Amino acid sequence: MTGSLAILAGRGAMPSALAEAYPQATCVTFEGVETPVPRVDAHHRFEAFGALLADLKARGVARLVLAGGVGRPPLDPGRFDPFMQALAPRLLSALQGGDDALVRLVISVFEEAGFAVVGAHELLPELTATPGLLAGSAPDEAAQADIARARAILAALSPLDVGQAAVVDTGIALGIETQQGTDAMLRFVAGASDTLRGTGGVLVKRPKLGQDLRVDMPAIGPETVRGAARAGLKGIAIAAGQVVLIERQALISAAEEAGLFLLAEAG
Repeated sequence: MTGSLAILAGRGAMPSALAEAYPQATCVTFEGVETPVPRVDAHHRFEAFGALLADLKARGVARLVLAGGVGRPPLDPGRFDPFMQALAPRLLSALQGGDDALVRLVISVFEEAGFAVVGAHELLPELTATPGLLAGSAPDEAAQADIARARAILAALSPLDVGQAAVVDTGIALGIETQQGTDAMLRFVAGASDTLRGTGGVLVKRPKLGQDLRVDMPAIGPETVRGAARAGLKGIAIAAGQVVLIERQALISAAEEAGLFLLAEAG
């Protein structure tokens, strides 16, 4: 589907990359969310979702991309517009679940209003990686076993909608990503007791099974690599085509400098 594009900007580098690649797009920012987009065409608050939808329609927007993180912003029910008041029961139900439940609701609301929701990776295919080794030496047998173990853990946790990353060292799960995010998990792993450590370990980052990749797509960047290095890991394995590489060249360079492998796995 073609048509005027709006970038709903959250935190991180992705909104700016999209804004630069699509200079005609409408850039929308939100109250309480700091984002470094090069321009702001509209500014809204989450409690006035009806006003956001009306504004997008008035601007002739047909497609939306939700770029960058927003977390779970604090909502003041006293500021809800009529649209949000009507949406409140569905919103409350979604908030009882994990991030995927909230993401599904947001996508549904936009689609019900007549907008097409597209993924950042559809607009910028170069954001993701094709299968193969991106940096460092190929993982050894021990690292391959840890990658397989981490993938199994993430697959088992997928129905619980917990996180998108895990660290495994010699078969032991040292960290599982939760709401605090990957960087916080890596800081925790860096402080793990030496008695728990084996040959180094790996970080695996991939989407949850059945996850809608149009929103909240997993991402890694140079800081992820630095965190993995501080945690003493051997490398990072991601799902090819399903994980965003933020500042791709800087990311790969950081992995090379740290002596970590960066592997994009098919499937």
